[in-house]
Amino acid sequence: MNQGAISIALFDPVARRTMEWKVHWLFRLALFGEFVGHGAFGVLTKAVWVRYFALFGFSEAWAWTLMPIVWSVDIALGVLMLLAPRRALLLYMSFWGLFTAFLRPLAGEGWWEFFERSYNFGVPLLMLWVHGAGTSITSWFAVITTMPRFTHARALQYQWVLQGIMASMLIGHGGFGLALGKPNLIHFYDAAGLGILGVPLPLLSAWMGAFEMLLGLLCLGMPFSAFFLFVYMWKLDTELLYVPAQAYGAWWEVIERGSSYAAPLLWIGFQQCVDHTRWHAFGIRKRLWSQS
Repeated sequence: MNQGAISIALFDPVARRTMEWKVHWLFRLALFGEFVGHGAFGVLTKAVWVRYFALFGFSEAWAWTLMPIVWSVDIALGVLMLLAPRRALLLYMSFWGLFTAFLRPLAGEGWWEFFERSYNFGVPLLMLWVHGAGTSITSWFAVITTMPRFTHARALQYQWVLQGIMASMLIGHGGFGLALGKPNLIHFYDAAGLGILGVPLPLLSAWMGAFEMLLGLLCLGMPFSAFFLFVYMWKLDTELLYVPAQAYGAWWEVIERGSSYAAPLLWIGFQQCVDHTRWHAFGIRKRLWSQS
C-alpha cells in the first residue's frame, strides 16, 4: 500500500481514527442512499417519470414497463458502491446524476429542478476527484482500497466544490417556494402544523424559499463549521417533511437525498483536516523559533 494513503477497510482500527477514513465512508453511505432511494422509486413506479421516457419517444405503456428495469440498475450500483466501490462506478454515477437532472428542464419542469439536484452528480464526481482518476482500464474497474491523505491545499479545494454544490441545491430548492410556489411544499407545511403560525401558507412557502436562497448564497462565503452543521440540520429537517405529509414513498424520498445531507458534513470533515494541518504547521514553526 502507498505510504501516503490510508486503508479504508471497515474494521481497520488505525485507519478508523483518521479523517480520511471517515470522509470515505461518508461518501459511500451517501451514494448508497442516493442510488438505492432513487432506484426504489423506479421499482415502485412514479407517474411523473413517464414524461422523461416520452422525451425519447417511448409510449406511456413502455414507460411503466421500463421504469423498474432501468432503476433497478440504480439499486444495484448503490449496493455495489457500499460494498466494493470502483472509480468506473463513480464516473457512471456522476454522468447518470447529471443526465437525470437535465431531464427536468427538458421535460418543462424548469431549471430550478436542475440546480437543486447538484448533489446527485456533484458528490460522486467529488469522490472520484478525491480518490483520483484511474491510470489504466484495470485501475478504473479495480476496487478502491485506500484513501489519499489530505493536504491543506486539496482540502480547501474540496471545500470550495462542496460550497458550490450546497449553494446550488439550496438556491434551487428555494426557487421551488419563492419562484414556483410548488403546491407540494404548501402541503408539507400544512401537514407539519405550520398553519398555526397564522401566516398564509403560500406566503410562508415563499418566505422559506427566500431564506433557503439566502442560505445558499451564504454557503459561498461562510468559513464556519457551525454554519454548515446548521445547513445539514436544515436540509434533513425539510426533507423529513415528506413523512408527516404521508407523501408517496416518503421514506424513500428522504433516503434518496443522502448526498445532500452528506455535503455539509463532508465540508466539516475537510475543515478539520485544514485546522489540523494549520495547527501542525504552527507547532513546527513554534519549535523552530524556540530553537533559534
